[in-house]
Amino acid sequence: QVQLVESGGGLVQPGGSLRLSCAASGSPFKIYTMGWFRQAPGKQREFVATITSSGANTNYANPVKGRFTISRDNANNTLYLQMNSLKPEDTAVYYCQYFAGNPPRNYWGQGTQVTVSS
Repeated sequence: QVQLVESGGGLVQPGGSLRLSCAASGSPFKIYTMGWFRQAPGKQREFVATITSSGANTNYANPVKGRFTISRDNANNTLYLQMNSLKPEDTAVYYCQYFAGNPPRNYWGQGTQVTVSS
């Protein structure tokens, strides 16, 4: 089992920055990929960014390319999402996701609210 806890959300003005964290815990597990998703009110959950366990490969959704950066600290089992130049349309609940375990499956955190508003 893998437990994920997000933190770092909050209210920020347009153009501002936030850094989300996702702390993982549980029995020893193999991680394949890690990612961030978001869900705005009335919309489906959507992909934001993903990173391989080694950190060698990252992928971003077009709306966040050049503004968001995904990274991980494997020694501390923590995933990050640095969000810069935030826009009102980035407002959503942000969830971290791990594809991990044996057999591998998706694990989700409880979400953290990000609100971009003046």
